[in-house]
Amino acid sequence: MQAMEWSDLRYVLTVARAGTLAAAARRLRVNQTTVARRLAAAQAALGARLFERRDGALYPTKAGEAALARAAQVEQEFLALERGVGGADAVVAGSVRVTAVPILANRLLIPALPRLFARHPRLRVELVAEPRNLSLTRREADIAVRLARPEAGTALVRRIGELDYAVYGPRRRDAEKLPWITYEDGSSHLPQARWIAAQDHAAAPLLVNDAEAIVQAVRAGMGKSLLPCFVAAREPGLQRLARGVVLSRDIWLLVHRDLRAQARIGAVIDWLTQVTRACRAA
Repeated sequence: MQAMEWSDLRYVLTVARAGTLAAAARRLRVNQTTVARRLAAAQAALGARLFERRDGALYPTKAGEAALARAAQVEQEFLALERGVGGADAVVAGSVRVTAVPILANRLLIPALPRLFARHPRLRVELVAEPRNLSLTRREADIAVRLARPEAGTALVRRIGELDYAVYGPRRRDAEKLPWITYEDGSSHLPQARWIAAQDHAAAPLLVNDAEAIVQAVRAGMGKSLLPCFVAAREPGLQRLARGVVLSRDIWLLVHRDLRAQARIGAVIDWLTQVTRACRAA
């Protein structure tokens, strides 16, 4: 029986969380063959089959469930050690992994990054534009910028701004008469989707799952919609319609408690707090 390595356990955990080898490879930024090889090495070291395939997905066996429980404990101990040692470095340098919903990542954070790098040239930001909530505990991200306050968890939570929404349409005379562009059923719980649903309108001609897609649809003249003001106000092909700001969503910053004292984390938090001020309507 060969020796088990922590790196193999990391692959096992990622396969369990992703459900397939391909999805695990994307998360780990390696090819699928590497994931399969490391999984095989872990199974050989433990002398047990850890997963079984059902309906195209991988599910833990009984041995796999036991291994995953222990591996998760090892992961937490490893991350706690990493955070504790990293906190001793007072220099703003190194990598910080930030996750935010795509509209904020692409339209707000990326344009503001040159200012952060000019101030801290030894800093490296990994920006993950992701609508789902990545785990801070499992180090899928160091800092999360979200539009909903989490109900529970080990993260420090701070409200850092508000995202204002107003009704926008294309620059044409009949913009008010255009149909509403809104979100598909999987995103119908969003406050902006609920607001649009409450309006008196016919069935929407287009349903999407992303705010950027709505911006492009309105620009194309397909309809009107509720859009973030800081985005729509910079689009020359759009105009704010009769209503003013009709909805505001709080912007929340989350960071793991063990990371907050690190200089590089503090620098990014300060930058994010300044940048989100642009999300208020003019």
